[in-house]
Amino acid sequence: MTTKRPTQSQINNALWNACDTFRGAFDSSEYKNYILVFMFLKYLSDVWKDHYNKLKEQYGENEELIQRKLKRERFVLPENCHFDYIYAHRNDADIGEKIDKIFAKIEERNIEKLDGVFRNISFNSDKLGQTKDRNRRLKNLISDFAKPELDFRPSLWEGKEDILGEAYMYLLEKFASGAGKKGGEFFTPSEVSTLLAKLVAPKEGDRLLDPTCGSGSLLIKVAEETKDKEGNPTHNFAIYGQESNGDTWALSKMNCFLHSMDGAQIEWCDTINNPKLIEGDALMKFDIVVANPPFSLDKWGHENAEADRFKRFWRGLPPKSKGDYAFILHMIETTAPKGRVGVIVPHGVLFRGSAEQKIRQKLIEENLLEAVIGLPTNLFYGTGIPAAILIFNKAKTSKETLFIDASKDYQDGKKQNLLRKQDIDKIVDTYSNKKEIEKYSHLATLEEIAANDFNLNIPRYVDTFEEEEPVDIEAVQKTIEKLEAELVDVRTEMKQHLKELGY
Repeated sequence: MTTKRPTQSQINNALWNACDTFRGAFDSSEYKNYILVFMFLKYLSDVWKDHYNKLKEQYGENEELIQRKLKRERFVLPENCHFDYIYAHRNDADIGEKIDKIFAKIEERNIEKLDGVFRNISFNSDKLGQTKDRNRRLKNLISDFAKPELDFRPSLWEGKEDILGEAYMYLLEKFASGAGKKGGEFFTPSEVSTLLAKLVAPKEGDRLLDPTCGSGSLLIKVAEETKDKEGNPTHNFAIYGQESNGDTWALSKMNCFLHSMDGAQIEWCDTINNPKLIEGDALMKFDIVVANPPFSLDKWGHENAEADRFKRFWRGLPPKSKGDYAFILHMIETTAPKGRVGVIVPHGVLFRGSAEQKIRQKLIEENLLEAVIGLPTNLFYGTGIPAAILIFNKAKTSKETLFIDASKDYQDGKKQNLLRKQDIDKIVDTYSNKKEIEKYSHLATLEEIAANDFNLNIPRYVDTFEEEEPVDIEAVQKTIEKLEAELVDVRTEMKQHLKELGY
């Protein structure tokens, strides 16, 4: 393999080109799992081989000692369970079956960290075609990952250990972009994740939770934003997540592993109906809780909510057909006494009436709501509707709630709009310093919000109306007269042409 380090762009392009093996055969929502799982195997193999070679240099022919040292690594690859073995057998008629057995052995050997991660995927499946087509596709895939650009050895990446995590995020975002409505189910755009991470500002030693973590992108961004007392990044945090989709849960486990966060506790479960992050007989408590839950989820579990053993809905029962407040109430109940919640919601959460209005009122009267931030349209995969961020703070001391209208600050994109760095910085600065900026932000008192019947619709608090410039009636009249005169001339000319043509 090459010793020249490829660029991030070269790695990203090589990974995206590897998808050509499956394009046209079946949908990207299916083949993304094959690409991402195979990338994960290549990563494990290269790291394992790199460590083995270093130990070989150090201990020579003492294979017993080398193997003993390897067993203390953060993961263990059983014999012949690596990419090089697969590459050597790429022409075998049963290559799909061999790959499945390798993944099963890896999972069994690393059961504490990787239990169940590969259970929903088979490289011997008819999804990849009948035997001949399947073997051809697998051989192409194996050959693609053998390219020098996809050399993931740590010794090649000293000083830039996040290269694989960035590549994984790149693929997730590309797949989300092409997945239509389903894209938003497993990936939050990186700029939005960065914004939310900066708003909740996790600190050293915090417990972090995303109860609808998808592929883990938002949770990892929050973890990466964790700072010590001096404001320096730190790895002193604990991360937790819950995800109901088995395929997506597996992606989040691999994502955390690639970001060296393999101690993350990510549970495969339904957050509302069967939460698994429990201590004793109560929900676990966290310092920071963030989420981009499914918007207005129908059939969220209303029929079980009244009997909820965790008493999450004592403020009121969310409506049967809209689960937004079910997730919000769960997040608040899992937050520690001095913790913060950051949640992405559709605008309807701010103003819908009936049960949701009553829940809103209680949350506001408890003085939990710290900020309402309106975002631009078309930021999210699969939906063009604008969203908002709600920040709840259990340690809030001020009686005011900050409203920010950031809907006009973004970079226009062909398929999707983007938050720029200056847009993110402006929101964070305004929130952190509780600034009032004309036509952008306003600190509203409890009395103001109560006078609006606890409606949080941002235009009620931030006046963004722009007066139009006064019209110069005299100039407009002259323009009209000029156009009318030109029209007379054109009609006269047309009549002359028609006369010459015999009409």
